[in-house]
Amino acid sequence: MTGTPAEVPVPRKVICIVGRGCPAGDLLAYATVSTIPPDDERDNELRAAADGFAHLVSLMRTLRSEEGCAWDREQTLESLRPYVIEETYEVVDAIDRGDPAALRDELGDFLLEAVFLAQVAHEQGDFHISDSLQAICDKLIRRHPHVFPPAADGTTAGHGGVAAGTSLTSDDVKRQWDAIKLEERAEAGEEPGLLGTVPESLPALLRAYRLGKRAASAGFDWPDPSGVEEKVIEELAELANARTQGSHAAIEEELGDMLFAIANLARHLGVDPETALRSANRKFTERFTRVEARFRDRGIELSDASLDEMEAEWRRIKTGL
Repeated sequence: MTGTPAEVPVPRKVICIVGRGCPAGDLLAYATVSTIPPDDERDNELRAAADGFAHLVSLMRTLRSEEGCAWDREQTLESLRPYVIEETYEVVDAIDRGDPAALRDELGDFLLEAVFLAQVAHEQGDFHISDSLQAICDKLIRRHPHVFPPAADGTTAGHGGVAAGTSLTSDDVKRQWDAIKLEERAEAGEEPGLLGTVPESLPALLRAYRLGKRAASAGFDWPDPSGVEEKVIEELAELANARTQGSHAAIEEELGDMLFAIANLARHLGVDPETALRSANRKFTERFTRVEARFRDRGIELSDASLDEMEAEWRRIKTGL
């Protein structure tokens, strides 16, 4: 494409192009939202991203080949599952630490797992990574009609949709997303329940948060945080009662109810419970490590210190002494 932005006509359709026949084989060659006026720097970044992704897919195909790596060839979708979880949390950890360099590297590892899974699926005859890329492009366009409104011929309209989106608040967009998602499930013949799409494999605290948020979208919710606080207090009393009964099953049930209520209290307070708990874990780890170091500096093993001594040191560290 040549010429200045004024000389180059801006296409009226949003296109997610899945290329064929590029050096690395059948994979994404170049993707662009063509409603955005031409920009050399943006185009160069897109091409660099496409080339890098193509190289990664090519490398994984080689590693899985007979001329590749025995360990990589042995992997299955099931065996890769723990690595997917591990890399996900390492991305989160890099974000929490505010470390852009680490985030850059961890995102690469995260992408590797996606490409690895797709290569295994492709070898099984299920799908190719380009199918995954096309699916997410289609979904983003379909679920943002305020940005990409459908044209009369059923295709996606052009840049004018962006202006239409300015009248929607963030909450409006979320409700629209959920409504479109329900429509898609109904069209696919799936049960259109609000909670059905909240993955059971999510960490339990995060899933509780998501379940409460999804139910709240239908109006099933406490009117304000004070109502949830009362629920937490109620569940704490029920837990204490279960403890007096001595039933482990009852204690587990009531503790679960209390944690569920706490996750919903976090939601009402605008706090991600997973993020809050990770911060608390990190704070505890840092303080405990400092307690260990202080006793070690005095030639005392932590296991030889009394609880009162450890508690006193903990308080000194907490107050900045």
